[in-house]
Amino acid sequence: MCFDEFFHIFLLFYEFYQNYIKIASMNLILKDCRVDEKCSYIEDNRQNTHYQIIDKCSTTHCHDLVVRGWRRFGKMFFRPMCDGCSSCESVKVNVDEFKFTKSKRRIIKKNSHIRVVVQKPVMSKHHLALFDKYHKFKGHQRDWDYKKTTSQNYFYSFVDGANEFGYEVLYLDGDKLIGVDLIDILPTGISSIYFYYDTDYLHLSLGHYSLYQQIKIAKRYRLKWIYLGYYVKDCQSLEYKSSYQPQEVLQGRPEIDEKDEWKLKV
Repeated sequence: MCFDEFFHIFLLFYEFYQNYIKIASMNLILKDCRVDEKCSYIEDNRQNTHYQIIDKCSTTHCHDLVVRGWRRFGKMFFRPMCDGCSSCESVKVNVDEFKFTKSKRRIIKKNSHIRVVVQKPVMSKHHLALFDKYHKFKGHQRDWDYKKTTSQNYFYSFVDGANEFGYEVLYLDGDKLIGVDLIDILPTGISSIYFYYDTDYLHLSLGHYSLYQQIKIAKRYRLKWIYLGYYVKDCQSLEYKSSYQPQEVLQGRPEIDEKDEWKLKV
């Protein structure tokens, strides 16, 4: 065997080894637990939540979890697993069949001056100030528990763990940051994580506008679904999700090795 042939074989084995090491080091479950805690959605209820903290989560694995009803904040994935309660419905919106009605087009027109930037998640003083302002407002409006966030909490919730699939959509009025939408762009759709905005701009209906932008991004990438997370009937904070149609609902809480089944919500 000549040197060139030997070197070529060496490179093939080296490439295989590097890829193996890369794959083997992904999707590392650092912690797996279930926690009994106060329900986030129904007053006076308890919820049993399954948590996993996953290091170097791959796009494929994140997708496999999301389509089975998991949600992500940073490296933490979670889903409710409550015995005898199925109030938390995992819902997704069909992008191809979503209709931009006259009222929806009016909202888009109202925001025609707003600049939209899609980028990898970052943390800045403007992000932190806007996040704090939004939560103060919600604390007064809906009696949310308000606690000033720290840069560490923000980083671990919205920047860390983004890997290849996590993005933020910035909404700017001129150079002023007025909205931040955290999303995951996955093989079959966009997972909507969290949106916060400047409450001085309530007249722009930025919450609705951000979802319409998600749909536009999904269409651009030929993705079929917007994964909205959980809908709970009569929960005021989640009621807005019912306005995005048509929707499908995940059936049960399938495990990672079980097929996910979704049915049209009627």
